[in-house]
Formats: sequence, C-alpha cells, structure tokens
Amino acid sequence: MEIHHLKTFATVAREGSITRASERLFLSQPAVSAHVKAMEDYLGLTLFERTARGMSLTSSGQRILAKAERTLNIHRELLDEANHIKGRLAGKLRIGVGGQSNNEAIGRLVRRFSEHHPEVEVSLEHGSSTGTLNGIRSGTLDAGFYNEARSPDDDLMTIEVACFPVYVAAPAGMLDTTQPLDWNALAELPWIFAPSSLCCGGAAEHLFKTRNFRPRRIISIDRESVTRSMLAERLGVGLLHGDTALEAQRLGEIDILCVAQSSVRNLFAHLASRAREPMFEAINDALSESGILAA
Repeated sequence: MEIHHLKTFATVAREGSITRASERLFLSQPAVSAHVKAMEDYLGLTLFERTARGMSLTSSGQRILAKAERTLNIHRELLDEANHIKGRLAGKLRIGVGGQSNNEAIGRLVRRFSEHHPEVEVSLEHGSSTGTLNGIRSGTLDAGFYNEARSPDDDLMTIEVACFPVYVAAPAGMLDTTQPLDWNALAELPWIFAPSSLCCGGAAEHLFKTRNFRPRRIISIDRESVTRSMLAERLGVGLLHGDTALEAQRLGEIDILCVAQSSVRNLFAHLASRAREPMFEAINDALSESGILAA
C-alpha cells in the first residue's frame, strides 16, 4: 500500500464521489477506483458502500480514515522537515481561491512568496468556498481563501484578509424602491441565493429569521455570477456580495433593496494541525509583506 493510495482514499471519503475525487486529484476515474480497491484488498476490509448517491464510508472506513489522515499529515511533516534541514523550502503549495477573493492581492501574495522561496511550485485552484474548505480538509489543498459569515471551525487556523456586506437585490425597476419594503410581498417572489453552507445562504437564513418570513420559492445557486445573470433576466430577487452588487447597480442591472448581512469575512485558512510547519510560517510572512491583510 502506497502513500498515494491513502491520499486517494481520504479524498474519496471527503468528496463522497469517485468522479469528484478524480477531478481533485487529476486522476482518471478508473485510477481512483483502482487505488481504493488496492487499499481494500491490502487491508482485507470494505471501506466504502457504493450507493446511488456516491461513495459512503463503512464503519471500518470511518476508523481507517482518521488514521489515514494522521499518516498523511506525518508524511507532509517529514518532507517539510527534510527541506528545513536542507535550509530551504521546496515542493508544491496548493492554494484554493473560493468566494469573493481579491485576485490582484492574491497575485501579490504569490509573487512575494515565490521571490523568497523559488523552489516551491505554487498552484491556484479557483472554485467555491465549500470546495476550498473540503480541499483543505482532504489534503488536496494546503490552504485557501474562502468566505465565512460565522465563526470558523476549530480545526482551522484563519487570518482575515477582507470583509464585505451582502445585499438583497432586485432587477432594476421591478419594485418601487422609494417605498418601505413589503416583506410579505417579497416572500411571494422567487429568491435566488447560494446554499446555507455558503455566506449568502447563511445571510439569507438570518434575514428570514429576523424578518419572520420565508419565500414561497427558493432557487439555490452556488455561483454568484449565475445569481447576477438570473437577476438581470428578472427571475426574482437575490443576494449578492458587496462589490458585485454595487457594480451591477452602477450598470443599471439591479436595485439594491437592503443589507442582508453587514459583514462577511474573506479568510485565509489552513489546518490548525499544520500551523508549525515551515511552509505556513513562510506563507504568513508573505501575507504580511504583501499588504493584503485586513486592517
């Protein structure tokens, strides 16, 4: 059993799907399946149940996953320690970019880090906040930027990079914005926003609870660009991040109705268990030097 078998097993466990795991690992689906089978054959255990919804860990698989993740962490620490002994950082740094992240600022971070550590290959993987968090926890990403409306989980070490509001928006001219909002009338319209696990979804749920109503129809979208397009098509009201909403309003696409949540944070995160690794000490130095940390 090889270390890459453990990595594949942990990724399938986190993603719950051979297909998604293959995309994360840049492997073919047959290769991912072969790695899982090799582990099951070697251990003499059934690690997954194959269901219509994907791959679900068995009780044995759940116990093995904890050990596999610990082994992968130790393997990373061993490699980092070897590089530390040699007096330089080397290897690959995989950073996820999810949610509303400042690409120009991230570019400054990567440039500053690469200047100090030219032997580290840095790769950026763009996606959703949820995908970034899953990648960090599964080990397919080392760190990442994501949006958080609540307190971060205890398994993460985070640094605030920026914060922004979330607005409720309607297609331009659909509603009379000179009048107070009629929440009962708004509840009759379709609402377009991200799932509750993402920042806009969390902001929407908070708003519904505060205003004591719930829309008759919710359209769940995990890409803000799609929400903006659907608003432009006059399909309902929706939630947009600060800069996106202000730009769309300036272009005459939408009217901003109110603030759904005044402050959502964009965080840089990695596993707390990896905080003392030289790679992350170097990243924190580069974050500070690049000037992208929130004041």
